[in-house]
Amino acid sequence: MGTDLSPQRQEYLRRRLRRRRWVRGCQWGLLILLVALWEILARAGIIDSFILSQPSRIWRTWTTMFVEGELWTHMWVTIYETLVGFLLGVALGIGLAVLLWWSDFVAKVSEPYLVVLNSLPKIALGPVIIIVVGAGTKAIIFMALAISLIVTVLEMLGGFRRTDPDAIRMATTFGATKGQIFRKIVLPSNVGTLFGSLKINIGLSLVGVIAGEFLVSKAGLGYLIVYGGQVFKLDLVMASVIILSVVAALMYQGVVALQKLVTHRR
Repeated sequence: MGTDLSPQRQEYLRRRLRRRRWVRGCQWGLLILLVALWEILARAGIIDSFILSQPSRIWRTWTTMFVEGELWTHMWVTIYETLVGFLLGVALGIGLAVLLWWSDFVAKVSEPYLVVLNSLPKIALGPVIIIVVGAGTKAIIFMALAISLIVTVLEMLGGFRRTDPDAIRMATTFGATKGQIFRKIVLPSNVGTLFGSLKINIGLSLVGVIAGEFLVSKAGLGYLIVYGGQVFKLDLVMASVIILSVVAALMYQGVVALQKLVTHRR
């Protein structure tokens, strides 16, 4: 800690650091406790290890998949499809949100359709998507895009509309164009909204990818889950679900790290 800080500030920072370490320690401790309890109950026969598996069997499944090179192949397929769907959803969503903010007439016409599309279960469109786009990676990415796009549009448009109206009126009074207002006031005011949308959409894109892989895929974590269920290899199912959870957490933390970087530079 810097020597220019007051003793009270240094003590406050030490307390925050201790609390952060205590929270992190409790998180890891709870995880270890749950895994150990899971293993003990499975070995004792209290829970059915055939249905719920057990950590030691999942570990053996991971080891086998890692040695055979199968693990990284399926992980990469799911990550690639998720990132492509996520980036497309963000880019198109922001573009559409800007268009709707720019034209109030277009926004009013489009609003009921956006509400309906947002509430529609996208998995119901799976057969249509497969027929239109074709089976394979394109259909899976399109499913991820369909799930994340409308959420991005509504989230960003809501943020644009919540921008300080007094600041916009003042800029208009000084003769600022709509483009200048957007670049200088609206967009900078919604950096937090943007990253909030990114945090939601990375998870939604992953959900879309897994839903697409359930319907049509030859590789990916969703494919492993479906395949494991079909042949009653529930160790494979549980191993894939845990890997999927780790992938989701890492992607979310990647967005958090990007937000910290952008905030620090601003």
